[in-house]
Amino acid sequence: MNPGTRTSEDSMTCSIVPPYLLSRIVEQQQTDGFGRAAEAARRALAEIPPVRQARASARQAPPPQRGTAVAPSLRRQVSDAKQSETLPGVLVRSEGDEPTRDEAADEAYEGLGAAHALFRDAYGRPSLDGAGSALAATVHYGRDYDNAFWNGERMVCGDGDGEVFLRFTKSLTVIGHELTHGLIQYTARLDYQGQAGALNESVSDVFGVLVEQKLLHQEAASASWLVGAGLFTDRVSGSALRSLKAPGTAYDDDVLGKDPQPATMAGYVETAADNGGVHLNSGIPNHAFYLAAATLGNFAWERAGQIWYDALTEQNLPADCTFTRFAAATLSAADNRYGSAGEEYGAVSDAWEAVGVLP
Repeated sequence: MNPGTRTSEDSMTCSIVPPYLLSRIVEQQQTDGFGRAAEAARRALAEIPPVRQARASARQAPPPQRGTAVAPSLRRQVSDAKQSETLPGVLVRSEGDEPTRDEAADEAYEGLGAAHALFRDAYGRPSLDGAGSALAATVHYGRDYDNAFWNGERMVCGDGDGEVFLRFTKSLTVIGHELTHGLIQYTARLDYQGQAGALNESVSDVFGVLVEQKLLHQEAASASWLVGAGLFTDRVSGSALRSLKAPGTAYDDDVLGKDPQPATMAGYVETAADNGGVHLNSGIPNHAFYLAAATLGNFAWERAGQIWYDALTEQNLPADCTFTRFAAATLSAADNRYGSAGEEYGAVSDAWEAVGVLP
């Protein structure tokens, strides 16, 4: 399917796997050995509108009042949907509990902790809502469910179909990505449409990879910069869902097609599908962050990540934020924290220029 072709299923997408990729798998239903994957992808597409509606209606928690102490303690809650589509499922592991010996549940538990560590240790944020809320996840959602999503209250992960996708908790960047959608819900509340929607996806990708890099103590130069590495079975020619370092190169497969993400504004996709191309055009701000982080070197969650976090939480971004407006917010954040004469400001400015957002 052409990514620019609109379908009824993708009008309200918000999950980690783009609807154009699911639609491509559905088209392969006659391909030998992928019948299960095609049926799973069809069901995942049907789930997208209600998931998006649930997330859109999620209420924003009021920020903690100034001077009010917020306990920085980590509170994780992992539930098991047991292949149903009923949330939250059965609670199987709470904070401090011993491992369950269920790989998905324990991966989710550890992933929640890694995300919490990034936001707490690097940016001083005690929880997604800033007010000490628990981190919740549900695993084993649906039968052969080919996606993961944030529903406004928790991260939800399927087990994959076994032909194209493995379980979605295998990728820490997926967990970090979905939890960052929660952070956005409580801060900038970027619309999930057009450039604002692409920024919503991009910021989630950025902090998704930073969660992994911080846990692994990786510097920018040695990190993979991949989102969703480890999700594909060995029958797929691809390394991940997306690449911040080289958008458009994450996969090239007979069944999935070629990764269609652009890296610069020269490849910007004008489309009504996927809420205005939110999973496609996110490659542009993704690459801008990579370029800034690579220029600054060392640990990307420090200076580059701090600038993006400050832009998201302190720059009063409009809900319909454009790439240009977000670029200006990152420059303002760099100036406020490091000064306009600093290398941080120059790295951010050069990055946005390189992807064609700033002249």
